[in-house]
Amino acid sequence: MNYFMKHFTRYLKEKMKKYALLLGVSYLGSGIAAEPVTAAKPVQKKETAKKTEEPLVLDMLTIKAQRSNIDQPFGSYLDHSKIALARTATSDTAQMLNGTPGMSFSGGGGISSRPIIHGMADDRLRVQVDGMNLISACANHMNPALSYVAPSSVLSAQVLAGITPVSMGGDSIGGTIRVNSADPEFAEDGKGPLLKGQASTFYRSNGDARGGNIAASIANEHAELKYTGSTVQSRNYKAGGNFTTTNTKNGNDVVSSSAYKSENQSLSLALRKDDHLAVIKVGQQNIPYQAFPNVRMDMTGDDSWFANVFTKSKFQWGNLETRAYHEDAQHKMNFLADKMTTPTRNMPMDTHGVNQGLSVKANIDITDKHLLTVGSEYQRYRLDDWWDPIGPTLPPPATMMQNMMRGPAPYWNINAGKRDRIDLFTEWEGRWNQQWLTQLGARVGIVEMNAGNVMDYGAVTPEARTVNSQNKKQTDVNIDWTALARYTFNDMQTYELGAARKTRSPNLYERFAWSRGSMAMFMNNWVGDGNGYVGNINLKPEVAHTVSATANWHDAEQEDWETKITPFYTHVENYIDAGLCQTANGKTCASPSGGFNFLQLGNYDAHLFGVDVSGSKLLLENVKYGNLTGKTVLNYVRGQNNDTGGNLYQQMPFNATVALEHKRGGWSNTIETQIVAPKSDIQTVRVEPKTAGYALLNLRSSYTWKHLRIDGGIDNLLDKNYSLPLGGTYIGERSATGTAVPGMGRSFNVGMTVNY
Repeated sequence: MNYFMKHFTRYLKEKMKKYALLLGVSYLGSGIAAEPVTAAKPVQKKETAKKTEEPLVLDMLTIKAQRSNIDQPFGSYLDHSKIALARTATSDTAQMLNGTPGMSFSGGGGISSRPIIHGMADDRLRVQVDGMNLISACANHMNPALSYVAPSSVLSAQVLAGITPVSMGGDSIGGTIRVNSADPEFAEDGKGPLLKGQASTFYRSNGDARGGNIAASIANEHAELKYTGSTVQSRNYKAGGNFTTTNTKNGNDVVSSSAYKSENQSLSLALRKDDHLAVIKVGQQNIPYQAFPNVRMDMTGDDSWFANVFTKSKFQWGNLETRAYHEDAQHKMNFLADKMTTPTRNMPMDTHGVNQGLSVKANIDITDKHLLTVGSEYQRYRLDDWWDPIGPTLPPPATMMQNMMRGPAPYWNINAGKRDRIDLFTEWEGRWNQQWLTQLGARVGIVEMNAGNVMDYGAVTPEARTVNSQNKKQTDVNIDWTALARYTFNDMQTYELGAARKTRSPNLYERFAWSRGSMAMFMNNWVGDGNGYVGNINLKPEVAHTVSATANWHDAEQEDWETKITPFYTHVENYIDAGLCQTANGKTCASPSGGFNFLQLGNYDAHLFGVDVSGSKLLLENVKYGNLTGKTVLNYVRGQNNDTGGNLYQQMPFNATVALEHKRGGWSNTIETQIVAPKSDIQTVRVEPKTAGYALLNLRSSYTWKHLRIDGGIDNLLDKNYSLPLGGTYIGERSATGTAVPGMGRSFNVGMTVNY
């Protein structure tokens, strides 16, 4: 089987390169180009409210969309203009969601930050890319779900904060993020082939970041073939000033270990006949390197490929959706130049993850006002994490330190890791009248986990022997439910109320990272705090109970002003948090090293609460001067461990974004201020650094003319020197507690896109 997959992968890559070349030639010779990006956010104007519920969603295909996806309570859609502009400003897809109410970000590599919703991050969120539930395959979570998709491939994005319908995500407690590429587009009946394409390029001065992408498609009435490709490369970025005195290889204003390079390609084939649609998409990603300023290791290679098959069919009773996907990730870690303290420093670490999924969902129109959704989802995940020896064991009189990382065989961090999940769900949605919408759902899931025997560079140590003697098989039965209601009081007031129980089982590292040796513990760190971690095979699933409400006030036409307030409260049973490492499996934990701690995971009682506020006001509407709109987003969250009385890790302090947006014809201009309060509520056991408050000024502008779009901007105009509240601890060159990873200094950004 491995032989077959190896050669199939090689065959797939060769075919994709050929398709890329052929389509690229077609693009240059005939001017193929993609249609300008369409709005990702549903139209909110009152006079078009009924249109948003029409069944046609994919060109001329008469397939009815699930109504929940169009008008979902507590859902936020990324504005189309922001998606287009963000492609020039960032190569990190997660950062495209910046400014969405309730969102913040945990720092990582240049394309691998992790989104946080209401204080909960990483595996606590359900992140879907074109319907695939992706999983990070790394002991340091260097390849989170959104790092697998390039910003140029994103056409729409939806964020469901806290209250997520059971039909849109399970095995998560913090919310759902759904990122999708463009829907297929077919030629009109009786007309010739539809040829489209897009090419763009960009440059950012800070880090000398540069890249581009190309898309090309050809379609007739029944089929569409589309290719997309992108590349980006950046050096280390600079802070707004000196932030450390420990750098020896770079200046003290350079954020060492922040360089990266990434390449993405995909090829899709869409077929339709009458009321049936099928989309087959394959793709690959190659990351030759990506350094991490808050992790002891760097990514020295990440090769992944996927296949994703989706079908949708319309019947008299409703519609049926199916999806099957396969993802294979080969991940490597070691030390890049900035962390290479000696010419011979070497510690290879490899991870291989295989993620497969299958889902079936039926949307049944009981009446014209009531929709019943039933479905099932299966996910199969396999993971191997091993560290090859740097050489054979040295004979006496070599010391134990000299033989560290040497041996006849690899160190097995996780061997034959297994995580299988199968869910069943049902959901009922009622649109009783123009005022009331209700939604009730229940989901039952079974998660089965296991892992094989481990060893320490070929040696079965007493600790490894004890771990191997344990029964690692764990089975969790998880139950979710949600209850949502929306009441439209009149043309100017809408109110939403929701309650939910959500459950998440631990990931493989949380349960099966086994060694209490200092070196191994330091290599298991998926939160970027510099500490060392060991898992806990007896961890229980997290169970979150959330209540949330939204009040939305606006003018009758929803064109002049709007104010939205969303308070929330979540109580989490069995919250997975960290405490000081304790002796177990016959192994005594090492003493704290270099100001960092050795930590073990456990279940605790915790709660989180906060509020999101957003608003907009049309300040000027003039034919000669254009439109001027003021917008603001404010977020506050606080999380506490009820058992220890301490704070939860990586809780974003109060922050606000205030912007003035001007539009006139093809021009669009934005002046934006980001304001962040000091971070003083830290988690002491993780040695989380405090950060000072700051304010950033950003300028952005774009001009669209026929088939050409030009973007420009200046981020951090005043070159402010500041620290990222959720960026973790800076260890870009040396391990040092107390120094937070700094944010990026001033950067001039330009981009150009051509569509045909």
